[in-house]
Amino acid sequence: MGINIAIDGPAGAGKSTIAKMVSAQMGYIYVDTGALYRTVALYITENNISDDEIEKALENANVSLKFIDGAQRVFLGDRDVSDLIRTPEISMAASRTSAIPAVRAYLFETQQKIARENNVIMDGRDIGTVVLPNADVKIFLTASAEERANRRFRELSEKPDCPPYEEILEDIKKRDWQDMHRETAPLKQADDAVLVDTTKLNLQQSADEITRIIRERI
Repeated sequence: MGINIAIDGPAGAGKSTIAKMVSAQMGYIYVDTGALYRTVALYITENNISDDEIEKALENANVSLKFIDGAQRVFLGDRDVSDLIRTPEISMAASRTSAIPAVRAYLFETQQKIARENNVIMDGRDIGTVVLPNADVKIFLTASAEERANRRFRELSEKPDCPPYEEILEDIKKRDWQDMHRETAPLKQADDAVLVDTTKLNLQQSADEITRIIRERI
């Protein structure tokens, strides 16, 4: 049984980037569960699959994680879709499809198997509450909606089709509401999770704080 670190939090809190930094520092495998849900959302979107057809259609989805040169890549069949799943359209689709019980059941065993066999840092929305309820350390990573929108705007500002800040902020607030109010495994802080607010911290400071918390508890 590996050492399991669960990091949950809302969209745009920097979970993936910070978890990658911490896993590199500690020599753990980083598991981006959001990438798995995004890949399912891409599969559903590309194939125009209705809600009634999802459970049956997932039998042919073939979503998998591979670690190439130490980095996580996500595959749909034989196709590396790690970049395709990062569009705003797929982000919103992932928020909706991740609430579907059949989708969660499909990915649940994949996530637990990785955690059983490795020392992992796994991030998502319900890792500490549902996927890894017995994780050695649980962290709830957050930041204000305005700061999360600022970060996303800076990230996209180099691109010609960058949406305005107000649109990004509205999308984040909408995503928060969807994630917190979905019927299946809503976003919430586990009772035994440590709250880390990164509104006033940069990436390195955030990673250092989480590394400190993990080492203190294990």
